[in-house]
Parts: sequence; C-alpha cells; structure tokens
Amino acid sequence: MYVLMCPCIAKPSFRAVGITNDADLEAFFRAQERCRAFDIDMVMMPCSETEYLGPEHPPGPYIGRLDSPAFAAILDRSEKMVREIIAERGAPLCIVGVDSSPVCGVNQWYRTDERHSGRGVFLSRFPEIPAIDVYDFARYRVYLAAPLFSEAERAYNRSVADLLGQHLFTVHLPQECGDSSALRSADHTRAIFTENLAALGESDVVVAVIDGADADSGTAWEMGYAYAQGIPVIAVRTDFRQAGITERVNLMLEVSAVVTDSATHLPRLLSSPVSAREKVM
Repeated sequence: MYVLMCPCIAKPSFRAVGITNDADLEAFFRAQERCRAFDIDMVMMPCSETEYLGPEHPPGPYIGRLDSPAFAAILDRSEKMVREIIAERGAPLCIVGVDSSPVCGVNQWYRTDERHSGRGVFLSRFPEIPAIDVYDFARYRVYLAAPLFSEAERAYNRSVADLLGQHLFTVHLPQECGDSSALRSADHTRAIFTENLAALGESDVVVAVIDGADADSGTAWEMGYAYAQGIPVIAVRTDFRQAGITERVNLMLEVSAVVTDSATHLPRLLSSPVSAREKVM
C-alpha cells in the first residue's frame, strides 16, 4: 500500500517562498506520521513547479507564470514518471496534495489571482486517482467519546473503533484506560481522567456516540471540551427519539457537531483515504 505524495510535504523547501506556516508544517508532519503508523509507503511525486522556476521561487498563479509550452513539457515528463510508478506498483491509495497550489491543488487552485474550484494542473492529469488535501489526510487521531457502562456499550464502541482502524485512523478508547468498576480508588479515578484528557487534547477529531434519551454526561463534557479547543466533533446518533421538533438531541450538542445516524457514515465524514479509493474503483 502506498500513497503518491506532493514532494513539498516531505521537503517544505519545494514550496514557494513565504507561504508555509507552522500549521502547514504540523499537517505535513502528521501526514507522514500517519503513513508510518499504518506502514504506508510514501512515494514522492516530482515537483514540476520547482523544476521550472527553480528553488526559492515566489508564489503566484498559473496564468502569466506557468502557462507556457516549456512548463507543459515538464508536466508531460512528470506525468510519465508517475504513470510508470503506477504501472509497476499498481494504483495508489490516493494522492496527498496541497490545496490552493496551481500545480498540486486538490479542491481549489490559483489559476489567476482568484481561487478556482477543481484540481491544480498536475493533479488534474490523474482524475481516476482520489486526491486528499494534506490537512484532511493529517487528521487521523480519533478520540471516541461514548458511554461505556455496559457490555453492549463497550462492544459497540469497539466495533466503531475497529471500523475506523480499517480506514487508517488511530482510536483512543477511554474504556481501555483501566478499571471500570465502581470500586476504583480516588487516585485511579484521577489517573483515568488525566490520561483521557491528554488523549482528548492530542486528538484531531472527536467521534461521539450520543444515543439515549439524553446524551451520556461524560460524552457531553468531552464534546464541549473539544469544541472549546477547536477540535472537530462528529456525533453518531442511531436513536430515533428526538429532543424537539427540529432537534435530535440537546441543541448545544447538535449545533456544536456534525451529527450522523450511522457509524457507517464516519469514514466518509472523516475523509477516509480508503473510502475515497473505493468510490472511484
């Protein structure tokens, strides 16, 4: 299993001067970390823009800067190299691109001084391969907030974690943090809280199970903490009961999360590279 990766993700110096910030570098690091965690080979694509403009080139759009026969010839050679890799290794899991790039943009790119929807000029040559923005690919650490007080609840949580694992997400399951009996000591309670809080703060996204007449209080706390920290929350509610005419659950939880009615929707909502590949096959 491998991904085709824009080379600036591994070597940010390939990017145009002055546009890479700390958040970009963190995303680049997490994308590589995800590949290492799941034993995914990172195959770097050629950087046509750097080849054409040289290192330390300034940022700019495609029109008036890259729209030349010479650059088109470089793109042809770069595509040939990538096609040879695919012929040898089979189709990749996906292409990990850098959005807004006029060459390797995924969802949008600078054709002129304004962003345009679609892929950059190089990635557009591979419409049959799913492309994922590096920021989406970098979000792979999931905290599973859910009630865990019965065997049925714990079994469901494990099934959700297994599903996410199949889609290349790591999952923190609070139920695995230690003794779940009502007889645990105060010190153990504090240790469990500290471990879960640390995992919550390090997560890229929270998946919360909010079934029941009312959401579990611990789950609600974790959702609120995540929202306050700017961590995205996706809530699963399979329960058909509603809290109001327009609300499936408490409005503070519903408005602060993306709510789905089935765990099977999670891979798509989390931009799973496996789902993206299955969609185009």
